[in-house]
Amino acid sequence: MSEARSYPRRVNTEAGEIEFHMMTRADEAAVLDFAKALPTHDLLFLPRNISQPKVLSAWVNEIERGDIVSLLALKDSAVVGCGTLVRDQHSWSPHVGEIRMVVSLDVRGIGVGRALSQEIFALALGAGLDKLTVQMTVDQRAAIALFESLGFKAEALLRDHVRDADGQTHDIVVLGHKVAQVRARMEAYGLPAAVTPS
Repeated sequence: MSEARSYPRRVNTEAGEIEFHMMTRADEAAVLDFAKALPTHDLLFLPRNISQPKVLSAWVNEIERGDIVSLLALKDSAVVGCGTLVRDQHSWSPHVGEIRMVVSLDVRGIGVGRALSQEIFALALGAGLDKLTVQMTVDQRAAIALFESLGFKAEALLRDHVRDADGQTHDIVVLGHKVAQVRARMEAYGLPAAVTPS
């Protein structure tokens, strides 16, 4: 996947300055610490439990193969958020990307999640994707509201779709966004550089 944006990039939020950079194998230990500090329920945003070292190592392998792009949010050199753009070039949906995102409890509600989701959205535009999806449990209302504010709309409800560590099942809501429409509007406004893959 290619993107028109360059990293590291710094953004001011209510939480202070946040630095975004592309995740590499060198970040593995810091991301593991971040994941282990997350509430278990938050890990249900992701299809795999990244608080397990072998799962995290497999994730880094996917990054190195170019199958996914993961962006880290850092505050004072500590990982406070991670956003991933997943795209399966060999599926029937190579034009669709999935956003997977988690943010530390201590920086929620103060702009970090919004800034991270906007960065991932920009990467999707640069990658030439037509559609984005995101999924989460139905009780994660703040996250749902955040993505709806970015133009995502509910498309599906998957009942009892994930099972947590205690064996309890949870419903998943799938939200979608037609990225191609955003790209077309930006091009109509004369902003082609913002949406052209590098």
